[in-house]
Amino acid sequence: MCHGHSGEISPEKHLVPGLKKWSELGYHYQVAPDGAKPHFFVAAETLIMQSIPDAALASESDSTLAAQQAKPGALLDYVSSSRLPTPWAVFQIHVFVERSNQKEHVLLTLGDVANGEPVLARVHSECLTGDALFSLRCDCGPQLQLALERIAKEGRGALMYLRQEGRGIGLVNKIRAYNLQDQGADTVEANEKLGFPADMRRYDICKDMLGHAGIQRLRLMTNNPRKVKTLQELGIEVVERVPHQIEGNPFNESYLNTKRLRLGHWLETDE
Repeated sequence: MCHGHSGEISPEKHLVPGLKKWSELGYHYQVAPDGAKPHFFVAAETLIMQSIPDAALASESDSTLAAQQAKPGALLDYVSSSRLPTPWAVFQIHVFVERSNQKEHVLLTLGDVANGEPVLARVHSECLTGDALFSLRCDCGPQLQLALERIAKEGRGALMYLRQEGRGIGLVNKIRAYNLQDQGADTVEANEKLGFPADMRRYDICKDMLGHAGIQRLRLMTNNPRKVKTLQELGIEVVERVPHQIEGNPFNESYLNTKRLRLGHWLETDE
């Protein structure tokens, strides 16, 4: 099973000054003081969670929210923000609603991302099976965790979480595509057999998210050339492409090979 990272991790780098150390975590769930299991999957070998006092949590005023909502010409409406403690760092989470279909999208930020310097960033499309159910059929879950880990180690960065499941075809059709893959189709062929293009994802909504956060330039964690090209065509400056490859496993070997050969992803092989 791929854990998404092979290097040494210094847990002290993930601590927020002034907050109390709560527990050390390994690859397995750690029983909390009240006997309940924390609801997250830990990808790194040793991480430190912290308890966050209520006083450290802040909410935006209604006047600030009103000023940021309903911008003319925008694809998204900004709704609210809060702190989001994770095993890697305490991020700021910002939620947006897409005007055309009411889908909810999320931006996570860490540190000062509006100072004009290039921001380590990841554009991640929703994958319920990989992100939440730990499926080994794809590399989505480990990629998401690795991105958050890298941003935490950097102390500054952004992750855009876009609600476009199954490369844009939705969860039901993704499972139908999985059924076709079980019968021998690759991930591209399965989409096409269902009447969909290989990749229906769109990235124009990223511009509103980045503008809201004051992010001007990206160091983009991706293996997807189409993602880099599309963002640049939207006027988003990508100053560096940071490779974001995850070690494969027996269940996703064919999937990763298809991404490399048919979708043009920059993926190294052992051959």
